[in-house]
Amino acid sequence: MSTAMEPVTGHGPETPEAHHRRGMDPALLGMLLFIASEIMFFAALFGVYFNVRATAPVWPPEGTEFISWQGSGLFGLGISVLITIILVASSFTMQWATSRIRKGDRTGMNRALMLTLILGVTFLGLMMYEYYTLVSHDDFGVNSGVYGSLFYVMTGFHGAHVLGGIVGIAVVLARGLRGQFSKEHHVAVEAVHYYWHFVDVVWIFLFLTIYVLR
Repeated sequence: MSTAMEPVTGHGPETPEAHHRRGMDPALLGMLLFIASEIMFFAALFGVYFNVRATAPVWPPEGTEFISWQGSGLFGLGISVLITIILVASSFTMQWATSRIRKGDRTGMNRALMLTLILGVTFLGLMMYEYYTLVSHDDFGVNSGVYGSLFYVMTGFHGAHVLGGIVGIAVVLARGLRGQFSKEHHVAVEAVHYYWHFVDVVWIFLFLTIYVLR
């Protein structure tokens, strides 16, 4: 009789897979919402840039021809081209890291994260070198008119976001070296993976806007 009075739900025991399908992990959702807010932030910066460009009588200002991807730079390339190649390559290594842990390969993930970290630090180092050459050799600083302000604000904020990504990758790598991730549990890797792709895409738009289209 007691069994007849038990409620009938029509569902069997809940499995981990069924629970996972209920929705996105809150940490991952939080990262995506943060990225959405940062997209609006950079959209505002691009809006200011194009508004100033549309109202300026001459753009880019005379005497700023050195801000171009066609410069001599390092290894016969403009520095901007070199750092773009490096950052795009780091996006591939970050994708490799995520695909490895999705298959349960923690060692492969750690190797890919290490490569991504090295590429990210190299990107920042070369960006600082470009700033140094612009200020010391071309006398082009943040106070060099509206063009200088826009250049350093847009690239500088992006550099700050890259630094944040580097810190995130370093933390994830440290956890990975301690064996904290698995095929089933790697939300932090996924979150950093989305963020790193975000900074990569933003840089591509910056490169095209500032160095190519000008």
